Amino acid sequence: MKKTVLILLVLTILAVALTSGTVLAENYTKPSMSRQALLMNEDGEVLYQHNSTEKQPIASMTKIMTLLCVYDAIDSGKISLTDTVTCSANASGMGGSQVFLETGGQYTVDNLIKSVAVCSANDSCVALAEHISGSVESFVEMMNNKASQLGLVATHFENPTGLPQLNHYSCALDVANMMRQLIRHPHYFTCARIWMEDFTHPDGRVTGMTNTNKLVRFYNGCDGGKTGYTSEAQHCLCATAKRQDTRFIAVVVGAPDSKTRFAEVSAMLDYGFANYENRVFLDSNSQIGKVYVHGGEQLQVEVNALEQLTHFTKKGQNNCDVVIEMSDSVKAPVMKGDVVGKAVLVHDGERVKEVELVASTDVKCRSFVQYLTDILNID
Repeated sequence: MKKTVLILLVLTILAVALTSGTVLAENYTKPSMSRQALLMNEDGEVLYQHNSTEKQPIASMTKIMTLLCVYDAIDSGKISLTDTVTCSANASGMGGSQVFLETGGQYTVDNLIKSVAVCSANDSCVALAEHISGSVESFVEMMNNKASQLGLVATHFENPTGLPQLNHYSCALDVANMMRQLIRHPHYFTCARIWMEDFTHPDGRVTGMTNTNKLVRFYNGCDGGKTGYTSEAQHCLCATAKRQDTRFIAVVVGAPDSKTRFAEVSAMLDYGFANYENRVFLDSNSQIGKVYVHGGEQLQVEVNALEQLTHFTKKGQNNCDVVIEMSDSVKAPVMKGDVVGKAVLVHDGERVKEVELVASTDVKCRSFVQYLTDILNID
């Protein structure tokens, strides 16, 4: 038999509402000077868009997919961060943004990723592509396969750098969704947050790197992103920022100048943080209560939430309840982490999210001696 307990988080929600002090905007209406603009939360909900699905050149924002494919290769065990990559003449000869790799020079995958994330190094992109797939062409095939897997709506790649090439395009919506996938890799942030750092070559030569995404230094919470520029694509930027438990991704494609791309992305992020939040209704490891343990050494075991129960919503909206669904009892033995129920978030009468509730400790079966002792101690 299960029991359903409705927990109304009135005090917590009211506290959030009263301290936010935010006047809700009806919609984000600031006009964009860019060809495309888009604001998305990390769950993929689009909060604002301007012409976001038309095929456009995206310049070096292409490298978001390049890095995503590199991390896929790492996750699959095909390569590792400590692998040594020997730079080919093809890679070292790349133009545009670069760290000036030397032909025959040996570099770690880790450092090459860093140079791509920080200073948009074309030569490092090609070196990584050749190391993973044997050729740039094979790597680009991997990029396009990944685009298909992600269900991107208007994307096709011809190279891993974003240098101008016929039939190489994407759109703001697809760029944001690529970034959503990239930020699932923690190592990416160790690189993308860097503002300035030296890149050391095998011969001791040093190339200074400065992050092309100025927002990592000048925008509160920005910890990643990718710029891009060609005369065809104009000025592009995808940036992500997180404050407390809320993260947004903002993209502009085809801004008329660099100042505009940073200003428009910052304005969209400002709007997101001012008006929305990923509200935490239950913390991970929250003490939910206790459940009776039939035949256990202890009569009860405490129950925790396995992970945070959150919901993305406008600030000031208090229309969510947490419902605890938990068995009246469980049978010994109980292991720490055993699932004993779930917490369900109900929004406007609909179940929108749930997390498992688990036992916080082990409970062994009650022994025969303990049963006997209980009988002898009965008054």
